[in-house]
Parts: sequence; C-alpha cells; structure tokens
Amino acid sequence: MSIEISPKSFFEQPSVADMRLIACPGAEELTGLIDKHLVRWAKAAGIEKDTFIISCDCPRFQSGDAKGLVKESVRGDDIFIVVDPGNYSVTYKLFNYENHMSPDDHFANLKRLIQAVAGKAHRVSVIMPSLYGGRQHRRVVRESLDCAVALQELQTMGVRNIITFDAHDPRVQNAVPLMSFDNAMPTYQVLKSLLKKDPTLSFDKEKFTVVSPDEGAMNRNMYFSSVLGCNLGMFYKRRDYTRVVNGRNPIVAHEYLGESVEGKTVFIADDIIASGESMLEVASNLKERGATNIIANATFPLFTSGLEKFDKAVADGTLTYVVGTNLTYRMPELLTRDWYVDVDVSKYAAYFVVALNHDMSVSSIIDPLKKIENLLANRK
Repeated sequence: MSIEISPKSFFEQPSVADMRLIACPGAEELTGLIDKHLVRWAKAAGIEKDTFIISCDCPRFQSGDAKGLVKESVRGDDIFIVVDPGNYSVTYKLFNYENHMSPDDHFANLKRLIQAVAGKAHRVSVIMPSLYGGRQHRRVVRESLDCAVALQELQTMGVRNIITFDAHDPRVQNAVPLMSFDNAMPTYQVLKSLLKKDPTLSFDKEKFTVVSPDEGAMNRNMYFSSVLGCNLGMFYKRRDYTRVVNGRNPIVAHEYLGESVEGKTVFIADDIIASGESMLEVASNLKERGATNIIANATFPLFTSGLEKFDKAVADGTLTYVVGTNLTYRMPELLTRDWYVDVDVSKYAAYFVVALNHDMSVSSIIDPLKKIENLLANRK
C-alpha cells in the first residue's frame, strides 16, 4: 500500500524519536538543503522548528590526528548523519602542508562522529549518497573489498540504516544482510530537471532513444527506456586483458549494439563521470552514427580531469547537455556551464529522513513510477 508523502502524513503522526541531522565536514550544503525541506514541512504541520541540524566538528591536531565532536546533547534522538566521501575541496593542515581530504578521510570522520554520539542516540542512520569504496564492488584477483568491509564496520558501530543513491553495484548490501540498506535512483528528478532545461524535448521513440555506455549501466538505462517507452541500445567495452593500466585492463574499443540512432536524440545514463573519456568516446561514436543530440547523465559528476574536454565536445556538437546531481561536491566552474544541468535531489533525501523517522514505508519513495507518469502526462 502506497503512502501519501506530505507534511500531514509525516509530522502529524508520532515519530520514533526526535529527529536530528549531523553534517560531516564537506556535506554541509546537502544537509542544509535537506534541513530546509524538513523545517518547511514541520511548520506546515504546526511544528515550529528553526533547524534540525546539530552542530559538530572534526578538529585536527598539528600532527594530523583528528577527533569527532558533537556540540549538543543527542540522548534519545533519531540521528541522521550525512557524509560526502567525494568532496575533495575540504582541506586540513598537515605539517604546514594543505592536505585535501580523500574518501578515506571522510569515512574516518563519519566513524569519529558516530563515536562522539557514543551510543546515547536512540538510533543512528547514515545518508551516504556516494558509497565509500563503492566502485570496488567485487573481487577478481587478490584485492580488497573496501565497500563491503566499510558497511560491516558501520553495522558493528550500531548504524541501523544506510541510505545511498545509484550504487555502482547494489549487491554490496549482501555484506550486511541484517542492516537496512536503501538504494534510491534519482530518475524522476533527472527527467524533471531535463524538461525544465529543454521543454521542447520529445520522448517519442521515433525521435528519442536510450543507450547504455557499457554493460554495467544496463539496469539504470533499461529503467529510463521502460518508463519513457522508447528503445534501448548499448555499448560494450572491448578490453585488452593482456595488460593492466591503473589497476584495470585498458579499453580497446566501444562496440555498439542496437538500432540506428540517425536523426535521434540519444540519452546516456551512468553513475559516475570521472575523467569522462569513456562517455566522450561513446558520444563521439553516436555522433558519427548520425545522432542529432546527445544528453549524458551521471549521478555523480566528478570531472576528475577538468571541464575542457567537455567544453570542446559541446562546441563541436558532440554533446548537448550533461545532467548531474548535487549528491556530491561539484567544482564551482561546472555550475557556471550552460551545458550542465544540476539536479537537486535534497527533497528526495528529505522524504527518506521523515519516513524512517516515523517508521513508515519507503516503497513509494523508492519507486517514482507514478510521479514520472504524471510528469510525462502533463506535457501532452
């Protein structure tokens, strides 16, 4: 049975415990946006609250050692800790060097703040939009399984719920089968933002098609093609298994499987744009095949090699838009680009917070099919 997602259905019912948010260093932006939604919904239900955020800090000693510090009482509260393992813009002093925080540092800070809560909270949940170690999701040779071990660490520390978005491989939850693990896909938010950017966009199957950039991204692209009622194609990566470069077998070529894309708008969805080389090669291949417009979508727009290659691709007509979310840190320059569509997913995350705080079902939140159908119907 689906639930009505509204202030009435949430805040006018008894909660598990008082709801509080904690932002790990680097996750303040997303936490602040989530808090604004919660405050607005609470006020609509007659509950006056200025903020749900608890002040915290992770100060460093001169040697680089750190500690977690929560600055208010949390006894009996329902705590939601937000962390962004990908925020490389956060720095600290290490022997007078300016050191940028790595995902390892962010995960360590998360554990420090869980320790600072010290078992006094009624319940601790972690909102980790980009899963720490999530790209290392399986063992092929003698190698570590970082994400699985991290999840087991959190479970041992007493974390009850993990909320993540577009996990590289959701099967990592097999490492903690007894812990609540919710993997949400921002499909509706992406389509809504894309239509706001380009209201003329047609999803007619004769004009629009979805293409998966590789076999690993098939599930998310199958979902897009299913809800939009259009066809699906895919690329597979032909690799050189005789060599290992930067820890992986290098890609020799991207081979296309699917119908003709000539004269069509092509939508490519993936979880991460890192250097962007694979996405640009796929886009270039599709352009050579006669695609009119190419829209790239990545939940986590990292752009680890900068934006110049994408600026050139847009100028050359190879790419039309790149759609990304605010679930991780985006470099300030990216937000100034006209070709970039920034998707705000904070309201979606806020739904999870209030639903869990009231022990209500999140099934209707995870499956946004009705909202997507209404979005598409209202355009006709």
